[in-house]
Amino acid sequence: MATNTKKGPSMPMSKALYQQQAAKYQPKRNVLLNSFRAFWVGGAICLLGQVIQNFYIYMFNFTEKTAGNPTVATLIFLSVLLTGLGIYDNIGQYAGAGSAVPVTGFANSIASAAIEHRSEGFVLGVGGNMFKLAGSVIVFGVVAAFVAALIKSLLGWI
Repeated sequence: MATNTKKGPSMPMSKALYQQQAAKYQPKRNVLLNSFRAFWVGGAICLLGQVIQNFYIYMFNFTEKTAGNPTVATLIFLSVLLTGLGIYDNIGQYAGAGSAVPVTGFANSIASAAIEHRSEGFVLGVGGNMFKLAGSVIVFGVVAAFVAALIKSLLGWI
């Protein structure tokens, strides 16, 4: 039985034609719903931070200024715990940037990388890989803080 292997002329696909074809198969994003989810989950994380800060102020007699550090440490601990239990990833899938922008998202990125590479050992696996994603955040945060301080000090002289 003979098979027909005759091919048509091979024409390279243009970039515009490829983008049109690829757009047919991309899922439609509901921007309004995603924005709402990010807003309320990010707001809930901030509300939790405020509740924790008020707890430290009223239960342990911290001032508003000194309650900030234990509040951030508690939020980081909670996000790492939820990451280890596999809950924070579900929150991230639902909320998107609403869970990634606060400090809890930064802690999640570090903990996720550490968990992913734990089979390679503590030094080379966990220690060597946990800052791969978070390292760029730290670098850009330091550079942005430097630029902001430089602008503030230059404007202060004018």
